[in-house]
Amino acid sequence: MAPRVVLVGPMGAGKTTVAGLLGEAWDLPVRDTDADVEAAEGRTISDIFVDDGEAHFRTLEAKAVADALASHDGVLALGGGAVLDPATRALLEGHEVVFLRVGLSEAVKRVGLGAGRPLLLGGVRARIKALLDERTPVYESVAAHVVETDARSPEDVAAEVRERLS
Repeated sequence: MAPRVVLVGPMGAGKTTVAGLLGEAWDLPVRDTDADVEAAEGRTISDIFVDDGEAHFRTLEAKAVADALASHDGVLALGGGAVLDPATRALLEGHEVVFLRVGLSEAVKRVGLGAGRPLLLGGVRARIKALLDERTPVYESVAAHVVETDARSPEDVAAEVRERLS
């Protein structure tokens, strides 16, 4: 059992939204590992970061991703930082991974002031730029496909993903 597609990308790329559209189009279940972590912990990711720190969250996230990759046969959206874990990157090998690329300006517009996004405390634009600079090469390294999302509707992005995977 393996997901039909795994969506990766930074915050603001539209992973959760596009996953929902793909699940609807393919009549498949949708999972989001951020939601899995929150459900398992009974609290928000922001609360986990504040109470226990990023390292603890990353441990929970890696487990959620491993569980989903092993048991979910629908559409899977990973949290933006999930690919930073080398074990997670190894688990993604052989899966149909799509990187939803978003540029800095578009990401800032979509994310807004970062409410509920613990990695954005401080200057939102500068933090998003740093995250994009750090993570884009990693997203590219795990992805079989790269789909641009800037100035496109989620429906257009989902249509391109469906086309590429048909």
